[in-house]
Amino acid sequence: MRRKTREVVVGNVGIGGKNPVRVQSMTTTKTADVDATVAQIQQLADAGCEIVRVTVQGKKEADACEHIKNRLIQLGISTPIVADIHFYPPAALRVADFVEGIRINPGNYADRRATFSESGLTEEEFEKGLEKIEEKFAPLVLKCKTLGRAMRIGTNHGSLSDRIMTKYGDSPEGMVASALEYAEICRKYDYHNFVFSMKSSNTLVMSEAYRLLVDAMDRLGWDYPLHLGVTEAGAGVSGRVKSAAGIGGLLLDGIGDTIRVSLSEEPVAEIPACQTILHGGIENGAYTLWTLDNPNVHPQGSVFVSGLCEDADTSFDPSMLKKATLHDAVLIVECHGNATLVARHVVKSCSEAGVSPVLILKKYFSGSEEEVALKAGAEMGGALIDKIAHGVCIEADLSAAQKTAMGFSLLQGCRMRSTKTEFIACPSCGRTLFNLMDVTKRIEQKTSHLPGVKIAIMGCIVNGPGEMADADFGYVGSKTGMVDLYVGKTCVERGIPEKDADNALIHLIKEHGRWVDPC
Repeated sequence: MRRKTREVVVGNVGIGGKNPVRVQSMTTTKTADVDATVAQIQQLADAGCEIVRVTVQGKKEADACEHIKNRLIQLGISTPIVADIHFYPPAALRVADFVEGIRINPGNYADRRATFSESGLTEEEFEKGLEKIEEKFAPLVLKCKTLGRAMRIGTNHGSLSDRIMTKYGDSPEGMVASALEYAEICRKYDYHNFVFSMKSSNTLVMSEAYRLLVDAMDRLGWDYPLHLGVTEAGAGVSGRVKSAAGIGGLLLDGIGDTIRVSLSEEPVAEIPACQTILHGGIENGAYTLWTLDNPNVHPQGSVFVSGLCEDADTSFDPSMLKKATLHDAVLIVECHGNATLVARHVVKSCSEAGVSPVLILKKYFSGSEEEVALKAGAEMGGALIDKIAHGVCIEADLSAAQKTAMGFSLLQGCRMRSTKTEFIACPSCGRTLFNLMDVTKRIEQKTSHLPGVKIAIMGCIVNGPGEMADADFGYVGSKTGMVDLYVGKTCVERGIPEKDADNALIHLIKEHGRWVDPC
């Protein structure tokens, strides 16, 4: 059952309340290019996208939104537009005249973005900072209230402000505190047409932040809707399985009123991905248990392929759990309903019996490789993130290699076991300073053989260094044709021509002892 929320109206689209979970995406065109942006919005609307976000860096992009909106009206396209704002409050005030919603980032709307310093603040200094936030934010709140505009208070793990970081650190608690400050200002002026988001490239952080926010709202008696997403998930199977794991586990518990699957691909690819997650199974169905003797189970999570049950002992009657000694056993849970719900039921039964076996979730999923990745992530991810399952066996009409790779991508996406390079890649937008899809593919081809190494590929300074979260190395667009390189959150090389940046990144990885030659 979905968590009960109030309805927030964005143009002609309701979020929360009795509305279905809404599907969103974001344009990757330069917003000032009206023709290109309108064409991409039309493509998204035709694919089933219900809300489209566009980046608005300054007044030029804000003014372009008036022309974009007029053109969409002429074309009969009523899909609401949300302006994405970072750093520049005047752009938000200007664009509110033309769009149906505004997304603000509490980490950089009015506060100074994090410099990751260690200096602390006194309580008095902390509160004075809040006064400055209200001074800058209140005019937008009042304008949105007057015009009937919606707002998203969109906190990102990687872009918390210096002020929040000095008190809470780079944590889920800091994310929630940052969002609540802005919400309190909205409420002070009796403005309630807003939603929250708590995005991270780390599915564990993302899941915990949303759950902490829900707990906080329950204590406060608030009922605002939530927009879900795993930011910078990347592309392909790994991007889909990671996004689905973070989003699916929350949806299963009734958390979430609108979603976006952020992929480093063309925006239209995000829509069927969202729809596949939303149409997944939520039934708490039957299951078959098998015991497996002497398995090669990895302590950080295992992946099995076809033939698992053929190698197992005879099927195990669930009713025998209370009589069995299964402390050291491995149970194969062949799921006929939602895998996470089944896992929870089995764990509860085992706990009541006083035993704690290792659980491997097995289920068959139909569809293409991308569809299976989304379904498996959405169904199994919750159990892996919550650490109640210890491995997976994904059954599908795919090759053994595809299923094995998908299983390991799922474990890595749920922060259990790292078996390959992890790429934290932003999904691109109108701020991006290079062809992010081409660059990401190119860097993946050259560095995908480095288990345990995290490489962030960010199209602009908005997404770096902050949005790189816990990446080891960063490749960030600093201006057209130029790239900055980071080690952690520290910029170590600036203004590298893009043609030289790949080799410079590899050299940097080697300098820090993280490179191994590919086999």
